[in-house]
Amino acid sequence: MPQLTPDPVDVFAWIDAAERAREEAGLVRTLRPRPSVSPLLDLASNDYLGLSLHPETVRGAQEAAETWGAGATGSRLVTGTTELHTELERELAAFCGFEAALVLSSGYAANLAAVTALSGRGTLVVSDAGNHASIVDGCRLSRAETAVVPHADPDTARKTLAAHEGRALLVSDSVFSVDGDAAPLAEYAAACRDEGAALVVDDAHGLGVLGEGGRGALHAAGLAGAPYVVATLTLSKSLGSQGGAVLGPAKVIRHLVNTARTFIFDTGLAPAAAGAALASLRLLQREPERADRAREVAAQLYGRLTASGLTAARPDAAVVSVRAPSASAALRWAADCREAGLFVGCFRPPSVPDGISRLRLTARADLTGDEIDRAVGTILATAPAGATDGQGR
Repeated sequence: MPQLTPDPVDVFAWIDAAERAREEAGLVRTLRPRPSVSPLLDLASNDYLGLSLHPETVRGAQEAAETWGAGATGSRLVTGTTELHTELERELAAFCGFEAALVLSSGYAANLAAVTALSGRGTLVVSDAGNHASIVDGCRLSRAETAVVPHADPDTARKTLAAHEGRALLVSDSVFSVDGDAAPLAEYAAACRDEGAALVVDDAHGLGVLGEGGRGALHAAGLAGAPYVVATLTLSKSLGSQGGAVLGPAKVIRHLVNTARTFIFDTGLAPAAAGAALASLRLLQREPERADRAREVAAQLYGRLTASGLTAARPDAAVVSVRAPSASAALRWAADCREAGLFVGCFRPPSVPDGISRLRLTARADLTGDEIDRAVGTILATAPAGATDGQGR
């Protein structure tokens, strides 16, 4: 007979206290599986151009899966690169105005690849305080000296670069995901040119919305293709698919192929996702007015909500952020909207860098005038007490 041993100590007992603290702070997050067809009006997803369910996008995914199979079958350097991947890379680079592109499994992986492979020990990485978590994690993994500068503060960024001797790069979102405000790209670029630094810009929220025909924030700023500029993208927002990409000079892309761990050691993007992204990209080129419409819808939402007394950040792209009086009020507001048939995002700490909870609305190019009316009416009808005093927390 085997000797019975006492039950082990609960090594995860600390999680109970952490859960209670989250509940008391109103910061519990839960998964809510959505049905394939939802009665809710969607202002929560990042499907800015309304392409995720477009017949051409879906057909692109179907044809790719039928041709290449369900999965990439291996890393990009082994069996995970198909002709479809290289076709997508060529067309992405050409559309956005860069010399070359490299497709990865997610936008998160793209940021990790760009930041870590272009820095390292002895390098200075200057990072905007409002940057996405994937950039923050890239800085942490880079083993470089990282200087976090105040949000959208090019003067401090320039001074920080000037004080460093050796290789340096400045990294920033183009459009910040919390408030939808745009980075001062022209000023950041000037600082990088003057101080001999690289500029790495995450254009996840700019592609498909900003620039001529949705070519992105860097194209709009006249920086696409500059020899010191690298862009990262996601294929999961305006293109309605999945995956990410790094765009830049050809030698930068070759360097990432040989050094970026999230590229070398990760399974390649599934062919269906590559096919869907390529179909959406071609559709956007035929229908560039979708980018203009997304910005127009954002401006309408912002104008009507603020005219009614709510406090919102002026959108520079397709994100409209509306302040809530507290984290618990934001959660209840979002739930009340959902019960009334409107799906909106709810951003609370730690997702918000300033600690102020928000409803986050995403403007979609395919929203009709009636749907905009419905969304505005629902948000106003469910607004909690204190939402109009500008003192959100």
